[in-house]
Amino acid sequence: MLDGRGDASLTAKLIKCWQRKLHPLSSSCPSVPEGFSTGKVSRMELWNSTMGSGFILVGILDGSGSPEVLCATITALYFLALTSNGLLLLVITMDAQLHVPMYLLLGQLSLMDLLLTSVITPKAVADFLLKDNTISFGGCALQMFLELALGSAEDLLLAFMAYDRYVAICQPLSYTILMSHKICWLMIATSWILASLSALGYSIYTMQYSFCKNRQINHLFCEIPPLLKLACADTSTYELMVYLMGVIVLILPLTAILASYSLILFTVLNMPSNEGRKKALVTCSSHLTVVGMWYGGASFMYVLPSSFHSPKQDNISSVFYTIVTPALNPLIYSLRNKEVTGALKRILGK
Repeated sequence: MLDGRGDASLTAKLIKCWQRKLHPLSSSCPSVPEGFSTGKVSRMELWNSTMGSGFILVGILDGSGSPEVLCATITALYFLALTSNGLLLLVITMDAQLHVPMYLLLGQLSLMDLLLTSVITPKAVADFLLKDNTISFGGCALQMFLELALGSAEDLLLAFMAYDRYVAICQPLSYTILMSHKICWLMIATSWILASLSALGYSIYTMQYSFCKNRQINHLFCEIPPLLKLACADTSTYELMVYLMGVIVLILPLTAILASYSLILFTVLNMPSNEGRKKALVTCSSHLTVVGMWYGGASFMYVLPSSFHSPKQDNISSVFYTIVTPALNPLIYSLRNKEVTGALKRILGK
């Protein structure tokens, strides 16, 4: 049996072992004598050690068969996202003819995509090139908050964009009333505020857990589901809360989007003008393509039960909605739009 000082000494050694990225019961750690429980390593000690040492991100680049090619692809997608979203934001900001609700919402979508991919991609690429996958406790919390806030804001914004298209096509005579600039900016503010408050609450609650299993997060970035797998305590109740959040933030807006586009499709099919029908279908098909890419990956991660997908599949789906989708959104939505290309020519011609 150990006395109090022996317990304290062994606890300190186990904490150092933990800080070297090893599990306290690893064979590389000091042997644990009979009668000593690893439970004697207090929650506060483990929590403090996590804060001091942070985590290790083991994402898709580390487990890929061709990591160099994948890294180059992700880097190219990031620069495409920077260029296309930045260009679209510039055009919408500078051209007064695009200061209408549809393009103001599109501008916000580009801003969210630009910020979201910038939260994830540069660090992932830098970690791979520098062979240093560590992230501090505070950095992990910040990255989680920003990803949740931006992702949730985009969920809500896409629903508002679907409503905008519904009013424009199904209620054109009431458009200036139902989608005034005041209502448009209220939608934008609602997306940012609700998403930020939700993200703040979930980030704080997630990071209050003590993480004693190991420091290795099998994910490209700090996200709730993979991080909870490292927690010491039972997280089943909180995981249910995260699941309910996924249903509310993802499924409810998706339901509103599908309802809006169902009504739009019904209206479009009854249009007398072939040209009007074609224009409406092209616009709506672009929007639905973006919705499918975004909600598909996010729903896979947050709504589908964890038993139905592996960490590798989680990595792939996360890459899809945080890196691939932000790069393609402007191309699908607006840069092939005649009004946007016309505005771009006017700006470049000045």
